[in-house]
Amino acid sequence: MEVDKRYFRPTEVDLLLGDPTKAKEKLGWVAKYTLSELAKEMVDADIENFRKDVILKESGFQTLRQFE
Repeated sequence: MEVDKRYFRPTEVDLLLGDPTKAKEKLGWVAKYTLSELAKEMVDADIENFRKDVILKESGFQTLRQFE
């Protein structure tokens, strides 16, 4: 088996842009969230994970540093 390096994606991408036009036109897809709503949901989930991590640590358990 050989790996074709042409299909590798760079590990550091300076700019990623998405365009949902094709999904809207061909699939009738419509976004359910705005960007700010998505960011808020992600931050809220991170805060909840941090809260759980604190409770575990205060209870004497070791936790993984998975939120970096």
